[in-house]
Amino acid sequence: MMAPAAVAWAAARGGLPLQGTWLAFLGWRFTPWIFTLLAAAELVTDQLPSTPSRKVPPQFGARLIAGGLSGGAIGYGVNAPLPGIVLGVVGAVVGTYGGAAARARLAVAFGRDRPAALIEDAVAILGAVLVVTSI
Repeated sequence: MMAPAAVAWAAARGGLPLQGTWLAFLGWRFTPWIFTLLAAAELVTDQLPSTPSRKVPPQFGARLIAGGLSGGAIGYGVNAPLPGIVLGVVGAVVGTYGGAAARARLAVAFGRDRPAALIEDAVAILGAVLVVTSI
């Protein structure tokens, strides 16, 4: 949920021209806050051992939708929503599998998962901040 949160903040700040599109809701007053709460909840639940893998169908599907939504919004900013959706979905796939692999390697290096999870979260937050500030 970090990508939709970042995109919603960019839209609310006026950095993404989404007015008149089906994604205009991303720039509404409360949307960034809602997505930020969802992203924070994801960061917390991701730390729990009972959380299912990000690669199981429901979680993976949600990531594809969030990636497509976010990519489409950025695509509207350059008048290319369809390529944005496609690239957002591709980014979600790469992020899902690449992030899982990187976290697993870090967990092995640290001898436990928590430090790896915190590093993964920090990278996601930094990426979101870079998106918001660059748009």
